[in-house]
Amino acid sequence: MAPTAIRRTILTGAAMLALVGCFNEPEPAYKTRHPDALVRLQDRGLRELPGPLNHEETIYVNLDRNALEKLPEEILKCGKLKWLRLNDNRLKELGDLSALKELRRIYLKNNRLTQVPEGIKGLKKLTDVELSGNPVAEVPEWLTEMESLEKVSLNGTMVTKLPDKLDGWKKLKMLQLGDLRIPAEEMARIRKALPEVAIVF
Repeated sequence: MAPTAIRRTILTGAAMLALVGCFNEPEPAYKTRHPDALVRLQDRGLRELPGPLNHEETIYVNLDRNALEKLPEEILKCGKLKWLRLNDNRLKELGDLSALKELRRIYLKNNRLTQVPEGIKGLKKLTDVELSGNPVAEVPEWLTEMESLEKVSLNGTMVTKLPDKLDGWKKLKMLQLGDLRIPAEEMARIRKALPEVAIVF
């Protein structure tokens, strides 16, 4: 099957979504008219992408609940990508994501990451980071220095404390720290440092 035919096959759901809209999807999802802008490949048991993406048009990729052990290189060619869903895969690392300069949201829930992926460090437009359910034990200082972040989720990880300085989170609105063994004194410190943030322990 030719690459174009593959792309048309896998993006049928995206074209339908563009017509009907969907709750909890990126705002442009129900406004866009280009069928290649949204890629919905969740629940396919994928170990790799079944075909190429439209690098010039793709803004949203959903690869939730597959069998990915590494990030497909095709993703890194999508310079306009804003929303990347990789929940419930088998990822141990992500590599360098610096090419995704427009990325706003990345969801990595229930993977096999043992540390916060350093590949997101230079993404200045990133607002949401979801790392719940990974065996992450430490939050690096550079994460709390990312001023663009608005929501950070670390539920069910192995984190027991945050870095000493949290004032770099100037736009943070929500911090999820549920199901963690964080001492009471550390909880109090975090609340005091982030009085305007909705924090869930």
